[in-house]
Amino acid sequence: MKNLIVLLWSLILGQVVGYIGGALTGGTYDFVQVTTISLICGVIIMLLGEAALPKKQKKSAAK
Repeated sequence: MKNLIVLLWSLILGQVVGYIGGALTGGTYDFVQVTTISLICGVIIMLLGEAALPKKQKKSAAK
């Protein structure tokens, strides 16, 4: 579920940044291109988050 939320927010924020960036530079706004880039960035962020979190150590039952 958390991965879906990350992708949703990356899509929303990517669209906002793409629209404002296109308006400020005088370029065009391409929905498909901005969607693709924002979802790729979202996947990269999820992969970095998984790699950065330490794995929980399991307690050993045998002492």
